[in-house]
Amino acid sequence: MSILGGLDEMTLADIIPIARKLSPSEKLKLIRILAEDLDTVEDISPLEPFKTYDLPTPYNSFGAGAVLMEAVQQKDSSD
Repeated sequence: MSILGGLDEMTLADIIPIARKLSPSEKLKLIRILAEDLDTVEDISPLEPFKTYDLPTPYNSFGAGAVLMEAVQQKDSSD
């Protein structure tokens, strides 16, 4: 066993419950630490650097509210 007392053998399944108990500020610190540790040379993302991606949002989606309300009403009437 190492000096870490077995921590070097922990899996993600072991770490997640511990990380969820952290305060919001501690979670952000953990995110920063992990992000700094990433090997940016390795291609780990489907996104390409310096490329622009469209992100669909509900803004200027006129009529979306009416469609949603209609779907809710249909669901309510079928129950």
